[in-house]
Formats: sequence, structure tokens, C-alpha cells
Amino acid sequence: MAGVSTATVSRVLSGYAHVSPSVRDRVTGAVEKLGYEPNYAAKSLRTLKTSRLIVTVPDITNIFFANIIRGAEEAAHAAGYAVLLGDTGTNTDSEEAYASMLKRKEADGLIFLGEALPPALAGLVERPGAPVVNGCEFSEDLTVSSVHIDNRAAAAEAMDHLYALGHRRITVITGAVDRPISRQRLEGVRASAERHGGSVAVFTGDFSIDSGVAATALALKGERPTAIFCFSDEMAIGAMSALRQAGLRCPEDVSVIGFDDIHMAPYTWPALTTVRQPMHEIGRETVDLLIGIIEGRVTERINLTLPHRLVVRDSTAAPSDLKR
Repeated sequence: MAGVSTATVSRVLSGYAHVSPSVRDRVTGAVEKLGYEPNYAAKSLRTLKTSRLIVTVPDITNIFFANIIRGAEEAAHAAGYAVLLGDTGTNTDSEEAYASMLKRKEADGLIFLGEALPPALAGLVERPGAPVVNGCEFSEDLTVSSVHIDNRAAAAEAMDHLYALGHRRITVITGAVDRPISRQRLEGVRASAERHGGSVAVFTGDFSIDSGVAATALALKGERPTAIFCFSDEMAIGAMSALRQAGLRCPEDVSVIGFDDIHMAPYTWPALTTVRQPMHEIGRETVDLLIGIIEGRVTERINLTLPHRLVVRDSTAAPSDLKR
């Protein structure tokens, strides 16, 4: 219909610059009239490239991951890639299914935001240039490139803030203790406690609001803490709810500090003091790093540490016995 070769059609649809305006108009006019859509499956067989990236998350309902995914989508789209999003729910079979898609070359690379490398990829990542990147849950045991913050330093900074306010009875609510980020943050907590000559009571949650409520209710059965440090903002929101249910005020009776700085953190009552993770940037940087590996520009393992920031709001204050 356009009166040109298939090669010319391909150049027009690929955005090739050196095509005359009249030819481009004839091709795009024919495409519109025919309702033509390129067959990218066939193209991938010829080029051995799908222009798709897989991103797996352990819990898609966790608000923390939303900004990471948005950043990943933006970076992928800008580079001409589509994102296939998988909610694995920390289910091994689901993780293996997405890993197998990469091995079958149904995608060009994979980003996993959980803590464990799917076993199906163990052999693949032993080869140089394996297109696999980890986000958020850095561990020395992982043999792949990653993007993360310094969780030890961030947790220690949060504790230093509480000690500087005068708190000594501090409760810490961790995530699952088998998660690298929980272990690293707990190491930071204990390093700060040792520096300040303090001790902490440790309770375990799962990063959810409900677990923050439950852990706080349990903590209040013993000697009441003057401050609670939660390893996620969702758990911190749960902690503040449990304090209200117990007839306690935040921060007058108990200070609360979270981790992540999700979008609702400034709008809680009181506004939540927290450690800000650069979630959007983590998403963008993981994609940029993965595409660098795919295109051969990154040939060595890179573990990129992004800056965190303590954001002090209204949910932390000096303990009431120091205010008198």
C-alpha cells in the first residue's frame, strides 16, 4: 500500500532518522489505514532482544514498593523497555516461574526486590554479565549488582536521635529476622545502644500495620517504653494506633519513629518522624544498572549505596520525665 520495501517500513517504524518526509507519511498512512501492529515476538526472534524487563516484588500491597516500581517504570520507558511486574509473595514457586521466564529469554533482564536469589538463576549469575539486579535488600551473600541504602547507618542514626532526646527505655520492632534488612538495621540499633550505654527491647513484626499494632500491644505489657523505633512506616502507624487504644499520647507519653518515609508519613497525627529512603531513585537506578548490563556497558558487579535522610517531625520528643 505504501509502495516501499519492507526494509523501509522497518526503518520508519523504528524511528530511523534518514527517511524522507514523503516516504514516512506514506508508510504511516498505510499503517493507520491497515491498523497494522508490529509483531514484536517475531522481531525478538530475529534480534534476540525482547525489550522487556521483569521486576518482582515480595508484597505488592506494601506501600513502600509503589514508588520503587514507579521509578523503575519511568526509567524503563525512557530507555525503550516495558516492565513485567510480578508479585511473588515470597512464594518460591512464583519466584522460580519468573526466573524461568528470563532463562527462556522471554525478557532481557530481571530485578528482584526481595532478599533471595531464585535458585533457578544460581547457574546464570555465575557467568559474567548476567542480567540480574537486586534492589533494596543488599546482602554480601548475593553475587549480583544491587541498589540500596546503608541500613546499618540509617538505623543507628534513628537511634542516635532518640538517645539525643533523652530516651533510655526504647523498644524496637523489627521486620522478619531472616531478612537482610532486618538484621542490618538491628546491627545499627545495637551499635548505637552500645555507644550510648543503653539497651533495647526487641519485638518482631512483618513490616505491616497489623504487626505494628500487635507488637506494640505486647511491648506495653511490660515496663512502658518512652520511645518505639519501627523498621517500617506502616508498623509505626500501627504502633501509634496501639498507643491511642491504650490511652497513651504520642509523643507526650511515647515517641514513635518509622522507616521509609512513605507518602502518608507527613499526614499521620502526629506527623511521623522517619528515615527517608530514596524509593523512586532506587527504582530508576536498578533499571539503569540492569540496562547497562544488558547493553554491555556494565561488566563488573556494582553495589550502589544511595543516601538516606532522617526526617524529624512531630512524633518524637524528649521523654515526659525530662520535660518536668
